[in-house]
Amino acid sequence: MNRRLLVIAYHFPPVRGSSGIQRTLKFVTYLREQGWEPSVLTVSPRAYEQVGEDQMGEIPAGMTVRRAFALNSSRHLAIRGRFLNWTAQPDRWASWWPAGVWQGLQMIRKERPAAIFSTYPIATAHLIALTLARLSGLPWIADCRDSMTEPGYPRDALTWRTNRWLESKMVARCASCVFTTEGTRAMYAERYPLVPASRWAIIENGFDEENFRDAEQGLAIPALASQRRITLLHSGVLYPQERDPRPFFEALRQLKSSGKIGTNSLRVLLRATGSDPHYRTQLAEHGIDDIVELAPPIAYRAALQEMLVVDGLLLFQAAMCNHQIPAKLYEYQRAGRPVLTLTDPRGNTADAMRAAGSSQIVDILDSADIARGIVRFIDGIRDTTITGTPAEVAQRNSRRARSGELARLLDSITGSA
Repeated sequence: MNRRLLVIAYHFPPVRGSSGIQRTLKFVTYLREQGWEPSVLTVSPRAYEQVGEDQMGEIPAGMTVRRAFALNSSRHLAIRGRFLNWTAQPDRWASWWPAGVWQGLQMIRKERPAAIFSTYPIATAHLIALTLARLSGLPWIADCRDSMTEPGYPRDALTWRTNRWLESKMVARCASCVFTTEGTRAMYAERYPLVPASRWAIIENGFDEENFRDAEQGLAIPALASQRRITLLHSGVLYPQERDPRPFFEALRQLKSSGKIGTNSLRVLLRATGSDPHYRTQLAEHGIDDIVELAPPIAYRAALQEMLVVDGLLLFQAAMCNHQIPAKLYEYQRAGRPVLTLTDPRGNTADAMRAAGSSQIVDILDSADIARGIVRFIDGIRDTTITGTPAEVAQRNSRRARSGELARLLDSITGSA
């Protein structure tokens, strides 16, 4: 009989608009093959800004999913767009904590899990897990993914102090902290030198092969790129700071002014940025709103299909996130389309792309370097000298394989607990 695992996650179907949902959804799916039966504690759908039914069918049949009451401070507790800062500590879903703890205790009493697993980037998930671990004595795996705090992040001073407090309690109480990159693991090992090295673990992000095989069914083969307008796609959230596209917009302005690109030769599609009003103003100011299109979120299957058929993919990651790798990178690699990476050439994202054989990397802060890179990229797509990640390289990063890594970590922790 499979051992039980209590999984605490904010991002879970029917939420839409975040690639972060895939990590948790695939963990709970494939852990069943590894001797574990997850039960999920998440939020009521009203807490989400965007929902959709397209991935509800991917929740494994018979899996327990409990949805606790939660509000979004910026939506439900705001008056004329303003809300009290203390209602958003450690994040805007802090109201999830009381109901989450109550529901979690009921699940622990009924199902007798062997361990607790909580996942970031919603810090309240870790706060619920910390409380439940203290009350139950169960071993706790904290899936941090990326860092909770850094110098200047979060930008709000109270949020930074609250998150640093929670982070310090987390590393002291949990059985293991899981990160997605070596850079983040090293940061935490340096920050907390008294914590034993055995408490740090790395499980990278990945892609789901079954989702891609489903998306590939019935796809039409696009015409030769040399005979039509090139389409470049960024799919997913485009953070104004962590993935600032302004130098990219400036590069497009320069290329358009020089006649090297135009509406007949290039289309840039920014899908589900999460900041469309902000970027719409910038595009108009740069005079490139006829080249760059802001597109709304679509169902996950359709988003994968879009990645599979466009001419090229755009990946953004700022230097402040050098120790992080966007989860989208692994899906881009599986899609097999050429990728232009805008990042700090010294960061983990650039390292991951080079390791996969990609040399199309430009400095995200340097508009001149970006402009040169765009021209090379487009020319390489047209003459087929630039291609995507080889399939055998991409396959190293499947979600099923990552779930096996988590199962082995759970086995080692509960075996000695």
